[in-house]
Amino acid sequence: MNLINWTSILESLLFAAGDEGLTLKQIAEVLEVDELRASEIIEDLRQEYKKNDTRGILIVQLAGTYQLATKKENSAYLKKLVDSPNTSTLSQAALETLAIIAYKQPITRAEIEEIRGVKTERPLHTLTAKALIKEVGRSEGTGRAYLYGTTKEFLDYFGLKSLDELPPLPEKVAEEYVQEEADLFFEKFQETINS
Repeated sequence: MNLINWTSILESLLFAAGDEGLTLKQIAEVLEVDELRASEIIEDLRQEYKKNDTRGILIVQLAGTYQLATKKENSAYLKKLVDSPNTSTLSQAALETLAIIAYKQPITRAEIEEIRGVKTERPLHTLTAKALIKEVGRSEGTGRAYLYGTTKEFLDYFGLKSLDELPPLPEKVAEEYVQEEADLFFEKFQETINS
């Protein structure tokens, strides 16, 4: 006879819930037990983590929800991960692509490439991998291209409550500025060719 491993199931549920966590009521409903039994299961898992000091996670209760969290002793290593250039920064191409998607969503890859003037396959892949954008549907035209839009993680990453908080785009870019930028580009291009 198979016994149900409640702590294993709870650990999986808390992992899947991530930062949003789960309330006692949600845990009880999913496990199909009463809230008292759900509390006991939570406490059993807490004790398992406490007994085994080699584990890097624990259960915390924040704002009425239970979540998995990392141990404070490991914070220096987590800080290194967060500060690592590979995990925290976006390339110029990715930032340009993200800005276009944020302001023009939903938008196809072809439309993004038309605005940027270059291929965007790699920036799209990077932004999708970082969960800053996602496919939000298909266009109606020929080929039914994927449409891209921003995610909740995008809002969190930039500290926005909604897309309405994005700064407004300038209505008209001064013609002299465009010409000045073009002149600078061609000047640098010529220097590269001549050197």
